[in-house]
Amino acid sequence: MKPHHGGEAAVTPTNTPEYLAAAMAMKASFGKDPIPVRSGGSIPIVALFEKVLKVKTVLMGFGLDSDVIHSPNEHYGLFNYHKGIETIPHFYKYYTELKK
Repeated sequence: MKPHHGGEAAVTPTNTPEYLAAAMAMKASFGKDPIPVRSGGSIPIVALFEKVLKVKTVLMGFGLDSDVIHSPNEHYGLFNYHKGIETIPHFYKYYTELKK
C-alpha cells in the first residue's frame, strides 16, 4: 500500500447548528426531511477548515447516485442544480437564526 495524501477525516454530527440549518434548508427547498448519510471521499481541506475556523463543515450534495460522478458519462440534472441554488440562501437564513 502506498499513501497518496495525509488528509484527516472529518465527521459532522447531526445535532450541530450547521447540520440543522442545512437540514432545514433542504426541507424548505425539496419539501422533505433529508436523510443523513455518511460517505467517503477525499476533501482534505474540510478538516483544516474546521480546525482553523472552529465551525463544523456541512457538505450538501445535490447530485444523485445515477449522475455517476467522475465517470466518462457523468451528468447532473438541471432540476437538482436549480434546487441547490434555491437551498443555499435558506441555509444562510437558518444558520444565522440558529447561531443567535
